[in-house]
Amino acid sequence: MSMLEIKDLSVTFGGLHALKNLDFRVEEGEIVSVIGPNGAGKTTFFNMISGMVTPTSGDIFFEGESLLGLDPSQVTERGIARTFQNVRLFANMTILENVMVAQHCRTDQKVFGALFQTKAFKSEEEAIRTYGEEVLSFFGSRLTGYRLDQPASVLSYANRRRLEIARAMATRPRLLLLDEPVAGMNPRESAELTTLIGRLRTEWGFTVVMIEHDMSVVRDVSDRVVVLDHGETIAQGSYEDVANDPQVIEAYLGRPVGSEEIPGESS
Repeated sequence: MSMLEIKDLSVTFGGLHALKNLDFRVEEGEIVSVIGPNGAGKTTFFNMISGMVTPTSGDIFFEGESLLGLDPSQVTERGIARTFQNVRLFANMTILENVMVAQHCRTDQKVFGALFQTKAFKSEEEAIRTYGEEVLSFFGSRLTGYRLDQPASVLSYANRRRLEIARAMATRPRLLLLDEPVAGMNPRESAELTTLIGRLRTEWGFTVVMIEHDMSVVRDVSDRVVVLDHGETIAQGSYEDVANDPQVIEAYLGRPVGSEEIPGESS
């Protein structure tokens, strides 16, 4: 049984197919990249898995159980966490608070404990703080030390993206969905985060599905690559397989392979 399995799934907006008859699977421990040109349906794909979009038809199974009908918080409770293409942090909360609040889905103490500051509430809050610091330490000095009590708003763009990954990690997921994790980063930052993505599996045991436009990141970290175009899967396999697939090349270039000469070259 695959960890995540999507069967014959379609999403339609006003008659337009954002996803059409999509089949997709992820095995436990895999790192799978989903690529495709703009408008291919990649973000809708993540929104659908995370409960933000309701499929028109088909089904989504996570560890053998359907996710249909669940809202985003329930999907998170099941063990799926995601980041967003546009960073969505609590800018006025501290770095540590951003990671602590993400653990709400795993807490037992409710309003009563918070109001009366019960022993159980204080113990749980301390455990949440400790785990938050552990998660942030994965990113080294960029998000720890004196930075713990700084508001997220002071972070550089690259560190905001790191914090968003940390917040997803803090929900204790089994599957991480990373939406363009290196977008807006320079080559050095991208290389560093590529290494971190590999460590998410080897050190933390996460299964990862990633949407990414940076092909060097896709090449260096993926076990398997799935290519979407106009909401449909047009290729999947190793990076080398899809990079040399004529349909993939056509989808990215917008024309049949070999139909035109490369500018500046003679035949």
